[in-house]
Amino acid sequence: MSRAYKFHNPDGLYFVTFATIGWIDVFTRPMYKSILLESMQFCQTNKGLDLNAWCLMTNHLHFIGSAREGFLMSNILRDMKKFTSKKIIEAIADNEQESRREWMLAIFKNAGNYNTNNKDFQFWQQDNRPIELWSNEVIQQKLTYIHNNPVAMGLVEEPWHWKYSSAIDYAGGKGLLDLIMI
Repeated sequence: MSRAYKFHNPDGLYFVTFATIGWIDVFTRPMYKSILLESMQFCQTNKGLDLNAWCLMTNHLHFIGSAREGFLMSNILRDMKKFTSKKIIEAIADNEQESRREWMLAIFKNAGNYNTNNKDFQFWQQDNRPIELWSNEVIQQKLTYIHNNPVAMGLVEEPWHWKYSSAIDYAGGKGLLDLIMI
């Protein structure tokens, strides 16, 4: 990974993106979305994640956040990705109603075979693409990008219509996760 995509400033505010292996549309099922959201809530409560904005798409997550004092964003993401990888893979394997089960597990297994950091499966792509946000203009640009992602994909007409996003919070409503508004 290039130096440009690392968490250099422990006090920094970051725009982070991470995606599933092969950009597989795992998050079309509510069960898998719930696992990720519960992990994000756990990280907020127990791991020091300050969350400012987020959007979960069908195969990737964008968010803006920082680590509280005494915590490191790299550790928060490592733990979140490790936990959600295991839980979502288990959920897929145990879900007899999952029509894509064998196909997805084969892809995750194959990816895991090529990564010495994994024992069996690899669910998430290795990189997180963290970008430190250094100005109000850049923060606003990334906030707009995150919230407009479902509109650009043709999933909704307005950003605040996407349930799995903080756009509703910024439009005056209450979303699924607690936020520190920016």
